[in-house]
Amino acid sequence: MMSAFRVTVAAVGLGAVLFGTPAFAQDKEPAMTGKTAMGPVLTDAKGMTLYIFDKDTAGKSACNGPCATNWPPLMATASAKPMGKYSVVTRDDGARQWAYDGKPLYTWAKDMKPGDTTGDGVNNVWHVAKP
Repeated sequence: MMSAFRVTVAAVGLGAVLFGTPAFAQDKEPAMTGKTAMGPVLTDAKGMTLYIFDKDTAGKSACNGPCATNWPPLMATASAKPMGKYSVVTRDDGARQWAYDGKPLYTWAKDMKPGDTTGDGVNNVWHVAKP
């Protein structure tokens, strides 16, 4: 005969399997909305402003090599899945990058603190990503 403890543990375990556990929960959105002097912009988890690049095409990053050193891509994990307006693009090196409305997202190496938007307008091809 099973003890009450074993029955309780089995029931809790079955509930976790049936209803999911945090380990299996849907990933949260890869970006947040932050406030800047330019109004609301998309930010990474650290609050750093995200940017889009005019030379990218839908679902394809044109910023590789030295460009990606100055404009680090917002990387996606191997298990990341599209959600809402967010999608995942595969970069030339095979790495995965988050995109918003099909536009790959980047940070700017010269932004020093959350809320900085110093990359907006660089070479007339970089712009803050707006929600």
